[in-house]
Amino acid sequence: MMSKWKLSLFRISRRMWFRSTLYGVLGVATALAGAAARFVLPQGLATQIGADSVGNILGILAASMLTVTTFALSTMVAAYGSAATNATPRASRLLIEDTRAQGTLATFVGAFLFSIVGLIALSTGIYGDSGRLVLFGATIAVIIVITVTLLRAIEQFSRFGRLGETVDLVEKATLKSMELRAEEPFLGAMPYTGSVPDTSIAVFAAAVGHVEHIDIQRLDALAEAHRLTVYVVCQPGTFATPNRALLHVMGTLHDDQRAQLIEAVTIGGSRRIENDPRYGLVVLAEIGVRSMSPAINDPGTCISVIGTCVRLLLRWDALACAQRDEKVQHRHVYMAQLDADDLFEDVFAPLSTDAAGSLEVNIRLQKALAALCAGCSASTREAARHHADSSLERALRTLSFAQDRQKLRAIHALEQQRAQDAASRRTFGSPAPTR
Repeated sequence: MMSKWKLSLFRISRRMWFRSTLYGVLGVATALAGAAARFVLPQGLATQIGADSVGNILGILAASMLTVTTFALSTMVAAYGSAATNATPRASRLLIEDTRAQGTLATFVGAFLFSIVGLIALSTGIYGDSGRLVLFGATIAVIIVITVTLLRAIEQFSRFGRLGETVDLVEKATLKSMELRAEEPFLGAMPYTGSVPDTSIAVFAAAVGHVEHIDIQRLDALAEAHRLTVYVVCQPGTFATPNRALLHVMGTLHDDQRAQLIEAVTIGGSRRIENDPRYGLVVLAEIGVRSMSPAINDPGTCISVIGTCVRLLLRWDALACAQRDEKVQHRHVYMAQLDADDLFEDVFAPLSTDAAGSLEVNIRLQKALAALCAGCSASTREAARHHADSSLERALRTLSFAQDRQKLRAIHALEQQRAQDAASRRTFGSPAPTR
C-alpha cells in the first residue's frame, strides 16, 4: 500500500481542477515563450511566412474554445447524473476522476488560455516579428492538438456515463485494486490468521467513518520505538466507530502512544476503490441490484454484472494461488489478509436476495458460482459452494412456479457436479472425459 503522502498526492492528481490548472499554466507559458524568441530568431522572417495573421487565428480559437469547453463540461455533468441514476451514485466518483475525460477538458481550457494570453501579449507589442513567428508555430501546434482531442472526444463522450461504460470503469478500478493488494496481501506486515492474544490492549477509533488508509510503516516505527507489538484488526473500508477496535497492542501503552497509533489509521467519510477491492465489488453488486428493481426490471444488466464479478473473483483466485512469499518489511505489526468469503458476501448476498424471483438470473448465478467452485484455492471453492446453496434456498422460497423450482434444482445439481469434476481433474491431473 502506498504511503499516506503518496496517497494524498494521488488523490489530488485525480481532482478535476488539477489537470485543467496544469494545462492552463502550460498554455500560458507557451503563449509567453514567444517573447524570448525576439532575441534569438532573425528579424523579417515572420513577414515572409505570414505570421502577421496569428492575431486573427487566436481570436477565432479563443471564441471557439470557450464554447467547446462549456459544452464538454455540460456533457460531463450530464454523464455524472446519468451514471448516478442508471448505475449507482457510488460509481460517479470514478467518472469524475476519469483521466481521459479530465485530459480532454484540460486540453480545451489550456487552448483557451493560450489564445487569450496570446491576444493580450500581441496587443502589448512584446513579441516583435520573431516572437510572432514563434507564436504562429505554437498556434498551429495547438490547433493540431485540439483537432486530435476533438476526434477522440466524439467517441469518448458518445459512451461516457452510459451503463456499460460505467461497469467497465468499475471493473478496471477493482481489478487494479485487487492486483495491488495481491502484491502485498498483508501490506508488508507479519501475517496472522488466528485471533489476537487475550492479553492485548484494544485501541479504538477516534472518529466515525470508513478506514481509508493504514500506514503500516508508521505503526511499525511507533511499535519499534515503544517496544510494542501491533495487531491490525481492520481493513481498508472497515466502518469505524468509537466502540470499534481497530488495533490491538501487546506491551505497555500510554495515552500519548495510543493517540499516535490511531493517527496512523486514516478515517474518512466514504470508501475508495483504489485500496479497497471489496468496495469495487460492492459497487458492482449495487448496479446489479438496481437493475432488478421494479422500476427498471432489467435482468440482462444483472446477468452482465454477474459475469463481470466472476471475472474479477477468478482473477483474485488466480492471484492468490500464484502468490509468493511476501517480503516482510514491518516485523512489529501483524495483519490478516482479505477473506474470500467476504468478497463473495459483498457480491452474491445482495444479488441473490434481490433477484430471488427471477429464474434467468438465478440460473446464471448457479453457473457463475459453479465456475468459482472450480477455483484453485480452497477458500474460493468453499465460499462459492456456500453461496450457491444459499442462493438456491432463497430462490426456492421465492419462485412460485413449481417447474421453475424443479429446473433450478436440477441446474444447481448439474453445475455443482461439473465443478466437482473440474476440481478433481485439476487436483489429480486426470484427463477430461471424452464425449
